[in-house]
Amino acid sequence: MEGLTVADFDKPALPGQNLFDAQPDPASDPSEATAAGHRIANLLVRGIKEPAHEDHELVDRVLHLADEEGIGVIAELWSRAAADSLAGALWRLYVLRTWVHRQPERAAREFALGKAYAPVQEVLAGVVEPPGPQEVVALVDTVVRGIVGDHFDVTLDRAAAFAHIVGVGRAQAEDGDAPSGARLVDTARALRRAAELERAGALY
Repeated sequence: MEGLTVADFDKPALPGQNLFDAQPDPASDPSEATAAGHRIANLLVRGIKEPAHEDHELVDRVLHLADEEGIGVIAELWSRAAADSLAGALWRLYVLRTWVHRQPERAAREFALGKAYAPVQEVLAGVVEPPGPQEVVALVDTVVRGIVGDHFDVTLDRAAAFAHIVGVGRAQAEDGDAPSGARLVDTARALRRAAELERAGALY
C-alpha cells in the first residue's frame, strides 16, 4: 500500500475455507482471495440489497470472525486490491487505523506538525484541540466507523485529510522521513480519488 510502511505490521493469516464455504476457497488461489475480498467489502459497506440467504450467512460469518480474531483476517483479503476499488479503499483505512493505534504518540506529533501546512485538510479531518494521542485515535476510530452509512465519501475524504496532514508533518519533523511522508500523501490522493468515485457511483 502507498503511504504506510505495511511491512512493519504483522500481516494476519488468510482465513481458511470454512469461513468462505459459500464461495471458492480464498487460501487456494490469490485471485479467488481478491474476489472474495471485493465481495465482502461490498457487503459490509453497501449492505445486502436483495434477500440473498448466502449473503446473510457470509456477513454473519465475517462479523463473527472479526469479533473473535480481529478485522485483520478480513482486511488481508483487501491488501492486493487496486487503490480505486472499494476493497482497496478499505485496506487503506484499515492500515491507517492500525498504525494510529500502534503509534498514537507519533501520529499525534506528526498531525500537530502538519496542521500548520494543511489548514483545509485539518478542517476536514475534524480533530479537536490539542491533538493528543487519544484525540487522534478517537478521530481515526470515528472516521473508520463511518464505513457503514450513506456518506462513505465523507469518510474517505476525512481519512484522506488525516493522511495528508500526517504525511506533511512527517516530512517536516526534525527526524522526518520525507519518502515515507510522500507515500502518506500518495495514500491521501488515493483516498480522495476513491471519494470522488464514490460520489459518482463508480466505486466497486
